[in-house]
Amino acid sequence: MPVTSQRVRDTKYRIAETAMGMFLDQGYENVTVEAVAEAAQVSRRTVFRHFSGKVELPFPDHAERIALVERRLREGDPDKDPVEVVIAATEDSLRDFLTRPELVLQRYQLTRVVTELRNREVIEHERYVAHTLAYLRERLGEGPSYRPMGLAAVIDAIHRSALGDWVRSGGRTDAVAQLQTGMSWVRSLVARADDDRAMLVAVLPDSDLTRRGLAALRDAARDEL
Repeated sequence: MPVTSQRVRDTKYRIAETAMGMFLDQGYENVTVEAVAEAAQVSRRTVFRHFSGKVELPFPDHAERIALVERRLREGDPDKDPVEVVIAATEDSLRDFLTRPELVLQRYQLTRVVTELRNREVIEHERYVAHTLAYLRERLGEGPSYRPMGLAAVIDAIHRSALGDWVRSGGRTDAVAQLQTGMSWVRSLVARADDDRAMLVAVLPDSDLTRRGLAALRDAARDEL
């Protein structure tokens, strides 16, 4: 990253971290954008160059992370299982979250007490799901219409669960390992759904031997279900 771009990015994060600290200390409603600008030693204009409004101040990283996921989906191998592409993009997203642990932990404290910010966070997660859902709808092709939506939702839920456990523990859990375990479960679900069992149709004589043989096959088939 060029020095100028890094400096601009650092300023953006400094503003966000300053704002969150003030929100926690003084109360969200009591802090103005002008006060944040003064504390961060930037102009009000600079704050609005990076953020569209006060509610956006705790989320300096979301736009970059959405762009990261979009890029991973767009650049994914077209011959690769689309579910695997989404899983890889989700893991990259989580790893990106964890590059700034203090910001994530501080934001978690803030969103627990400020409903407006909690709702804004939910909207950001929905943007992520919208991208993965669109990708899965395009790439999975024919099949049940609920499948892309279900997969996008469960993958996002596992991602949020891993990140949620991490922040609630104060950063002590292994969020990536938890995510990977959850994604193994997703793969098993997909594998079972794709397991199309063939049916064999035959004409056999009606005899006691045939009936016993068919009964044994029936019982064996039940054991596999």
